[in-house]
Amino acid sequence: MMKGLKKWRLFSLLAVITVFLSACSGEDYISTLKPAGEVGQDQFDLLIFSISIMTLVVVVVSFLYLYAFAKFRRSKLGEKHMPKQVEGSHTLEIIWAVIPIVLLLILSVPTILSTYKFADVKAMDEVDEEGNKTALTVNVTAKLYWWEFEYPEQGIVTAQELVVPTGERVYFNLKAADVKHSFWIPAVGGKMDNNVENVNKFWLEFGKESEGLKDGVFYGKCAELCGPSHALMDFKVKTVERAEFDAWVASMQATEGQTASVDSTDLGEATFAQSCLGCHAVSGVGSTGAMGPNLATFADRNRVAGILEHNKENLESWIANPEEYKPGNLMTGKYSELSPEEISAVADYIMSLSVEK
Repeated sequence: MMKGLKKWRLFSLLAVITVFLSACSGEDYISTLKPAGEVGQDQFDLLIFSISIMTLVVVVVSFLYLYAFAKFRRSKLGEKHMPKQVEGSHTLEIIWAVIPIVLLLILSVPTILSTYKFADVKAMDEVDEEGNKTALTVNVTAKLYWWEFEYPEQGIVTAQELVVPTGERVYFNLKAADVKHSFWIPAVGGKMDNNVENVNKFWLEFGKESEGLKDGVFYGKCAELCGPSHALMDFKVKTVERAEFDAWVASMQATEGQTASVDSTDLGEATFAQSCLGCHAVSGVGSTGAMGPNLATFADRNRVAGILEHNKENLESWIANPEEYKPGNLMTGKYSELSPEEISAVADYIMSLSVEK
């Protein structure tokens, strides 16, 4: 009996600890409790407001319960005392019905207003006197297990690391190339699905630069179970001032026509052109829909394959055996014919691809 009681006490303690620790990341780059933008802040305020209402209900109900428990205890009133029965009281029944309705109305008003605010993407199509769109739009395509980011008005494409300006609304067109995914930057705003059959649209505002954060980026995640490497389908977000963003765009545009040549005297470039170029572009200017991530900015990125520390050794390991790191990825087996020397040379070439250095 005592052993069973101890087990239940331990189970209860672990459950309580789990609840309290589940939101204790505390890191600015990924915590929803430290919002870094207008959407995230509004959603956080709504969360706090809702919790406050629910806490008030719990406190009032708990107080009434404890009050009744203390007032009508048997040791005070005796075994035969019967409290006044209120069954069938129309007054109390009206009160029980009205209070929840009022609370739901109080919760629904800011929730509905926020929902319509976050769904308003009309500004995405606004243009200036010259016919150019005034808002920055990014087309986000989710693929197994990586992310493609296209800036249609700027004519550039990148992958795995989203670069955006701070202090303005950035609009997103979300879609998926294979199965359902979900685009989520926890510190900046709520998630939204990437579907195969339709395009979802929403906006985010990035309130501060990411330079001072751990690794210098915000972390993004796929929030929809999409396969065996779902938990590894990460991306990073670099937020910068508008002037720095414009300079980055110009650097990306300057890579137009950049490619790898099979006739190169550099073993890495020649091998890449022979074995990798069919899936991976090395120019930031071009169309979307590539089989593999665009590598024009690889040297500027924060991670290899979105999850591994950014160094040559990890890149070599990824090229040699990607299945070890992301089970089910579409690159598995594609480069098994490369020798260790060729893999090392290709890694050197890829690590040289940069628009910032």
